[in-house]
Amino acid sequence: MASPLAVRFRVFTLNCWGIRYLSKCCRERYEMIAKLLCDETYDVVLLQEVWSEQDYHFLKNEMINTYSSSQYFRSGAIGSGLCIFSRYKIIDSFLYRYSLNGYPYKVQHGDWFGGKSVALVIVNIQGIMAHVYLTHLHAEYCRENDDYLPHRLLQAWELAQFIRHTSKTADLVILGGDLNMHPADLGNRLLQISTGLKDSFLEAEKFEGSEGGCTLLSQNCFASTSDLQSFPLGIRIDYILYKASEGFRVRCEHLTTTSGTAPGKSIPYSDHEAVCATLQIQREEGVAGSKRHVEEPDPLLVDVLNEARTEVKVGIHAAERVRYSSGRMTILGFILLLLEVAIAVIPFASAMAEHSFPKVSFYFLGFVAFGVVLIAGILYVFHTIEVKILQGTEDQMRNAIQALQERLEC
Repeated sequence: MASPLAVRFRVFTLNCWGIRYLSKCCRERYEMIAKLLCDETYDVVLLQEVWSEQDYHFLKNEMINTYSSSQYFRSGAIGSGLCIFSRYKIIDSFLYRYSLNGYPYKVQHGDWFGGKSVALVIVNIQGIMAHVYLTHLHAEYCRENDDYLPHRLLQAWELAQFIRHTSKTADLVILGGDLNMHPADLGNRLLQISTGLKDSFLEAEKFEGSEGGCTLLSQNCFASTSDLQSFPLGIRIDYILYKASEGFRVRCEHLTTTSGTAPGKSIPYSDHEAVCATLQIQREEGVAGSKRHVEEPDPLLVDVLNEARTEVKVGIHAAERVRYSSGRMTILGFILLLLEVAIAVIPFASAMAEHSFPKVSFYFLGFVAFGVVLIAGILYVFHTIEVKILQGTEDQMRNAIQALQERLEC
């Protein structure tokens, strides 16, 4: 009996850096991206930071003859920035927003307003059911003092759990996007070991592109030089990960990245480099369906989960400190408000009403007290939510460790 024919599947991912009116050469770069995608004809395209729906519709109209199916994912105040284009019909789609996305008062970073999420689309590739995931995790603004590490670890954990629980019926699983994590980072190890996903850069039989597969390069005129001071060769934070069920065999034939300036142009496509993986999927005969999704326990996962729990606990303690300070400020502001009320009431009960507190000072102090109560109260509620979510994540990790240890002892 002849073996089933292999199916080639090309995946493309790019962080477009598409902040309308702020990102440099935004319109010109979108035109370049649309032309590249139409010329190369990928099977599925995973884009991040397409913040404007107008830009999404521009890409959709430019590429409608090449990519007949597409989905834009809306989340947060300004959107998730995620969109997917596919040559195959999108059968189903879903968006999951991460529980924590940074802090609303750190407006200069903006991650909270974007509502970082993971998007899922299901496509049928010549009879092969593929679950394609796209995500963009919280940025790392300072590697030496990373205040967002607990949030990014939580996102990596939720991403891994989301993939595990939604991919049980999939023949092929693909994850692409800007993970904002170096290859050896804790969150990356947690994600890959938990899900069994393989890194296309490490698995590729042939590679063409920047050294080390880096997607943030110093020669890119749009890239932040401060991020690359400690990494002169560049940083690899954009990934295409994949795996197949036990009924299929998948391998990465070819992986390519862009390298700075686009061909024939004076500017690159984005501040990130694009990644393209060519996968080959083949059905295996004689594999029992009931065994296709059995998860084998990995001893390394215990150590990784313990390490992640430690970092999450650090995040819990930090959030509790801010919550305590916010609560104390709320109480002080409330006391000040009560004093204001007392100052307002006393003159009416006294014969010395003509010596009442100056109105301008009274109104100013009242405004300050109200502002302190309002802002500190909001912060107290926000960080209380943060503490509870991190505690819940730590509980989930502890349960996962216990279950894994029991399975390993059997």
